[in-house]
Amino acid sequence: MAEAAPSKYLIAVTAMIGTLMEVIDTSVANVSLPHMQGTFSAGVDEVTWVITSYLVANAIILPITGWLGNYFGRKRFYITCLAVFTLASLGSGSAPTLPFLIIMRVLQGFAGGAMVPMSQAILLESFPKEEHGKAMAMFGVGVVFGPIIGPTLGGYITDTMTWRWVFYINLPAGVLGILLALLIIKDPPYLQRPKGRVDYWSFAFIALGLGSLEVMLNRGQRYDWFHSNFVTFFALCAVLGLALFVWRSLTAANPLVDLRLFGNREFASGTFLMFLLGFGLYGSFTMLPLFAQKLMGYTATWAGLVLSPGGIASLVAMVFVGNLVGKVDTRLLVLVGALFNIASLWLLHDLNLQVDFFFLMMSRLLQGFGLGFLFVPITAAAFVRLSRQQTGQGTGLFNLFRNEGGSVGIAMAATVLARRAQHHQTHLVEHLTPYSQVFQHRMADATQALLATSGRDPVTSHNLAEGIMYGIVRQQAGAMAYVDVFFMLTIAFVAFLPFILLLAGRNGRSTPEELREEA
Repeated sequence: MAEAAPSKYLIAVTAMIGTLMEVIDTSVANVSLPHMQGTFSAGVDEVTWVITSYLVANAIILPITGWLGNYFGRKRFYITCLAVFTLASLGSGSAPTLPFLIIMRVLQGFAGGAMVPMSQAILLESFPKEEHGKAMAMFGVGVVFGPIIGPTLGGYITDTMTWRWVFYINLPAGVLGILLALLIIKDPPYLQRPKGRVDYWSFAFIALGLGSLEVMLNRGQRYDWFHSNFVTFFALCAVLGLALFVWRSLTAANPLVDLRLFGNREFASGTFLMFLLGFGLYGSFTMLPLFAQKLMGYTATWAGLVLSPGGIASLVAMVFVGNLVGKVDTRLLVLVGALFNIASLWLLHDLNLQVDFFFLMMSRLLQGFGLGFLFVPITAAAFVRLSRQQTGQGTGLFNLFRNEGGSVGIAMAATVLARRAQHHQTHLVEHLTPYSQVFQHRMADATQALLATSGRDPVTSHNLAEGIMYGIVRQQAGAMAYVDVFFMLTIAFVAFLPFILLLAGRNGRSTPEELREEA
């Protein structure tokens, strides 16, 4: 009697465990850094390697995931990654020293980076072509929901327990994922082990290029970009490594990464759109809660609640759009999503220090709903013309561009924020002169209030009033800088619009029979 095939939805749940664990861990530790700093008596530059090391390892492993899955077997490789990620989480939580924690984070980054494209490949293979919209809606839940819940979850756990539990929470999820994967996931029959010798040069070049790129992006603003020899060195290493990797991939007999996939118009345009989506998505995810915490005085939990309604809206939109893919023109769905995101970020042009929670939440609600119209159809369209044998390679490259878009978006947002804050502060300070009647009235009011309430002498009260006025200027300059950041992110979504035309509109109108034939 033939063994019954496991439900595709059960396979989807199993595959999504790995994705959720990895994506949440990308951001969950961020809010715990000050606590780690205290535990290990480390400086800011030292403790931020907890984040940088994870992202570097992630970037290196992503493009070669397809090759590794074919070489070791997708099921075996996915389970191994789950096991390594779970054990590295245990090691991270119990780390006795900062160097040990960083080593564990590197292992987490390698294993977690491989799990996401493996999960996506498993989902695409488990659902027929005409249901790829539903499959990518499920995948999008993990990719979009992770960055939203990560900081809130990390802040709550750190506040109520200790930072070590940020990593320990992965243990039960990891064990459950391993057990389900052993029982449910099967390797597809067409999966073939790569022939010939392993191209170690490709791996060396991509490790040099992408690893250096991540270090440059994560450290650039802190070290003032190319005014720093450290950043310049890694930038040169990134250019050299990536150039050599492209050369090797196009000339080697058996390259680790098949860059010829970009000859497929739908895959190339979908991957580039996903880069832009990562740019705008991660940039806004980082900046909005930062504004709420730094300038509005929100706690980590309340800043997370600003993002949460947007996450719920994304989930609703993804379920809705997942059923429309294959019935409605893909380009129309993506256009709707881009316009929602443009409207959301344009709303933030009115950002100031008097906005309330509802204003911030509504912006995220609009953006979250729009993301559902972007992530699902772009992903489905990108893979519609790839054969099943190319899926593993494609998911690795696709997720690499999404991650790198996010890294570039965060780096540029941080740079614009810092530099525009200095610019606005310089111009605002010009008005703090004895010739400004408004400034003089404010100074007099503040000085009198301090004299009446603090009991200090007039000179001390005047000096304190000057400090208060300078603090107000810095706050206002910071708020204006955030407006500039959100304008930049708006431009990223405007840049979406012409590239939407490169997606195959026919993809949305193909019948199931046509799609099977094209596969």
